[in-house]
Amino acid sequence: MSGAGTNKKRVVVTGIGVVSPLAVGAELTWKRLIESHSGIDRITHFDPNSPSDLPAKVAGQVPEGPTSEGKLTLSDWVPVKDQKKMDRFIHLGLAAAVQAVEDSGWKPENEEDRCATGVMIGSGIGGLQTIYEASLTVSSGKARRLSPFFIPSALINLISGHLSIRYGFKGPNHAAVTACATGVHAIGDASRLIQHGDADVMIAGGAEAAICALGIAGFCSARALSTGFNDNPQQASRPWDKDRDGFVMGEGAGVVVLEEYEHAKKRGAKIYGEIGGYGLSGDAHHITAPAENHEGAYRAMVAALKDARVTAADIQYVNAHGTSTMADDLELAATERLFGDDARKLAMSSTKSAIGHLLGAAGAVEAIFCLQAIRDGVVPPTLNLDNPQTTSVIDRVAHEAQQRKVDFALSNSFGFGGTNASIVLKRFVG
Repeated sequence: MSGAGTNKKRVVVTGIGVVSPLAVGAELTWKRLIESHSGIDRITHFDPNSPSDLPAKVAGQVPEGPTSEGKLTLSDWVPVKDQKKMDRFIHLGLAAAVQAVEDSGWKPENEEDRCATGVMIGSGIGGLQTIYEASLTVSSGKARRLSPFFIPSALINLISGHLSIRYGFKGPNHAAVTACATGVHAIGDASRLIQHGDADVMIAGGAEAAICALGIAGFCSARALSTGFNDNPQQASRPWDKDRDGFVMGEGAGVVVLEEYEHAKKRGAKIYGEIGGYGLSGDAHHITAPAENHEGAYRAMVAALKDARVTAADIQYVNAHGTSTMADDLELAATERLFGDDARKLAMSSTKSAIGHLLGAAGAVEAIFCLQAIRDGVVPPTLNLDNPQTTSVIDRVAHEAQQRKVDFALSNSFGFGGTNASIVLKRFVG
């Protein structure tokens, strides 16, 4: 493992894995996304009508079962004997991570390579359902029946832990936990570990599975979720549209294999793209709301462009945070400010319109979408953008995907507590 030098090391992506409400698998998810499919439907993980009659009854749930392509069969990813030792967010994270590792073809065979391979997979909330069930057990006087695996089944860093044990990865073992910015922070921070010489390979991303009674009730209490489209679930997530009434919760995971370029080149790895730049900032404003002018988002984007050594004119596509709340318009204004006259040439879409908001997994999944957009020359659509709340010179790719050459893409993720992260993905040129 080489040490950090004076020049910035190149970090490339050599493996991808996705578990989403559209499908299990990065390529099938992408195919359905650009075909304008929606993964949002009525909640089936629990009954939102009983006992609490929750006002939000729709979500983006990962399809399950062995009957058709793209559904989750958990035993394909997690041994049956281990499944009850893990919360669902770990199940989903491992499924995406195993996809990414197998896709990369990286299997360290000696101690030096194992020690140069690390993991950084995070979550915004972690094992919420497990914690809820355990609290009921304790409150009902049955504490002695609590599973000895309760604590490790709910801990956010245990996706990284389980993955490292499975493959023998002995490098940095870490987890980002920054609400809805988690996925981008994990990828960006892992990239910097490689650039600094702490690892040659990092498996990075995010996972979330908070579609449970407690999770939905909590966001309903904050009046954050859509409640007006319970009878038309696929119309519920509608970024920038005047009829939006809140975000739709989704679940899933996105994981990438990051690799120092010379390391990837030496082993002949396929390369999806390159991490161009990474920027992060804090609002210091409010625990849930962004600053009115979205100054923090603006500064994160500026920092990502600076780190990538590009200007706004170089970016062809932005994957917006775009949650289907009024904050979308602040992000739009910050993007217009940053791009200036170049905004007229820009495509910007919110893929949360198709899969909902995957919270801590969102940024990682959306970064993968950017890599696929660069690879295929197509940008994904914003569904349900029927009547934009505000006008903009930026093309928000309403309804249908567009063919566009993309060499540089920017992806944004912002989280509670005023945490902001932006990442530039670029076409790989050897």
